[in-house]
Amino acid sequence: MITALLVANRGEIACRIFRTCRELGIATVAVYSDADAGALHVREADTAVRLPGAAPADTYLRGDLVVAAALAAGADAVHPGYGFLSENAGFARAVRDAGLVWVGPPVEAVELMASKTRAKELMAAAGVPLLAPVDPGSATAADLPLLLKAAAGGGGRGMRIVRELGSLPAELTAASAEAAGAFGDGEVFAEPYVERGRHVEVQIMADGRGGVWALGTRDCSLQRRHQKVVEEAPAPGLDDGLRRRLRDAAVAASLAVGYRGAGTVEFLVSAGGSPYFLEMNTRLQVEHPVTEAVFGIDLVALQLRIAEGGALPSTEPPQPVGHAVEARLYAEDPARDWQPQTGALLTLELPDEPGIRLDTGYTGGDTVGVHYDPMIAKVIAHAPTRTEAVRLLARALERARIHGPVTNRELLVRSLRHPDFVGGRLDTGFYDRHLAALTATGTPGEDAARRLAATAAALASAAGAAASGGGAGTTRFGAWRNLPSQPQTRRYRAEPDGSEHEITYRTGRDGTPVPCTGERVLAAGPGAVTLETGGVTRHHRVTVHGTRVHVDTAAGAYTFTALPRFTDPGDRTEPGSLLAPMPGTVVRLADGLAPGAAVEAGQPLIWLEAMKMEHRVLAPASGTLTALHAAPGLQVEVGALLAVVQDSPAEAPAHQEETTR
Repeated sequence: MITALLVANRGEIACRIFRTCRELGIATVAVYSDADAGALHVREADTAVRLPGAAPADTYLRGDLVVAAALAAGADAVHPGYGFLSENAGFARAVRDAGLVWVGPPVEAVELMASKTRAKELMAAAGVPLLAPVDPGSATAADLPLLLKAAAGGGGRGMRIVRELGSLPAELTAASAEAAGAFGDGEVFAEPYVERGRHVEVQIMADGRGGVWALGTRDCSLQRRHQKVVEEAPAPGLDDGLRRRLRDAAVAASLAVGYRGAGTVEFLVSAGGSPYFLEMNTRLQVEHPVTEAVFGIDLVALQLRIAEGGALPSTEPPQPVGHAVEARLYAEDPARDWQPQTGALLTLELPDEPGIRLDTGYTGGDTVGVHYDPMIAKVIAHAPTRTEAVRLLARALERARIHGPVTNRELLVRSLRHPDFVGGRLDTGFYDRHLAALTATGTPGEDAARRLAATAAALASAAGAAASGGGAGTTRFGAWRNLPSQPQTRRYRAEPDGSEHEITYRTGRDGTPVPCTGERVLAAGPGAVTLETGGVTRHHRVTVHGTRVHVDTAAGAYTFTALPRFTDPGDRTEPGSLLAPMPGTVVRLADGLAPGAAVEAGQPLIWLEAMKMEHRVLAPASGTLTALHAAPGLQVEVGALLAVVQDSPAEAPAHQEETTR
């Protein structure tokens, strides 16, 4: 019997596993890096053990330290979560050899599935349908497009799509280098790339006694950088025959490797409905909550039961009920190449509605750091039908109060309401086709309303502070005031698009702002503003953090930065300056990069590593590199000057790109 469980992970998944442990009466042990010393998973655990350092390679990827932590804390079992060491056979063996219970599949099964090339060979022998591999050395134009994949890892790292034969050698080299850096194994293989394919997977649970549950299907087709964003169960639009083929193939894969515990068999389904085996994940998946919601089970509880030697509760799984959809909330800016964001997460609140579940590793006041994946939370909706679940999830996200770094919240809401998603027309190219439209700024009417709300909010906050001597209070300034005779102006920058807006207003006798645009401010206080526009009344919740104004409405949320009346000349940046888009570490420079070098517009010059991704800083224009302040290993803060390019007359806009690591 397990009495104390160490979770060899962090953040959301650690908190989620602890929740089940509390329900089962199991004591919990967390491990944490220096960067996570105050993290939610540390605060929620009964016991926590420090792993000195901040980088994953020095902390969460050090299996020897994790095992030592379990022994020191008196744990008798280890759950790996997902990511980090969850599919590392060496770690699983070390846990077992230390006399601890491994809450996962047999070490032998982990080893067999660790290499995608070996896994495909096993699946072919078991009769599981798959794509035939292509030898990159003998590939022809007829084999294009090709998909290059790392043999030892996942998460989109080491993955490349090749559409031109001439680019194959360079892409192979790049994919191999990325795979070696991410997984310590540079093996890469190639297979046909299926255009407009769907990512469909089957959750399995096996007890090692011959019992195997195939828990329906999940669709995970909405992806960015080959990483999932929105998942749902069951996968919509599949006929009964295809569902049966997927289920039978997943069970065959499980039996072929003597599987035990929770696992996921992933497939690519072509536009014509043909399924092809992708890989088997020998762990719990990020998207497991949608399966839990539909089947009414706790997969972590089942993992623990099986790890203790128990069997599945019945020969057949429970009957599924309804539909569930999950959206991953990331601290990232989709409009800027999905660039990860960092900083204080000031507020994280979702409406308390039936059918809504929040899995997170953060609370308001925590900080999203630079060392780890930028996922803030998973929001899951469960309802009787797909239409209801999608609508419920979109509305919950729209009404959420999320203040801090830029997130993908607006993209998620728009994705869930896009006609293709609503109609179940899903494939992995969704964001390739629709990203520009999904990240476009709002209509002029919407912009005007949000700017007006921000103006009223800032003025009301100032009025309340003045009335109460610095704290919250009424919107009146006091018994006597000197009203300005001319309209006043305030300037705001909308976030994250950066557009600047000027608001003109007068101050009414009651201390509230009176816009000069015809709208009426019906009420204004430090935390709320009510506006009337064209006879329609709307309520706004307002939070001011320094110069930031967060406006939450029933129809969405907006963030503004109040701008000073005059610009400090010292804030100006010289043209051609390359600035760090986020805190990170310089990992390499372009070959031969030195002051005096000639560069071309858009040429990658500097590579930064941050938040499990590699970011390329590109030349802003064709010209000459006049200054270089970056070197491999250098730690930089956001906005740090990396280099300066003196451009030629044919100037191109500065920008950055990112690729996954």
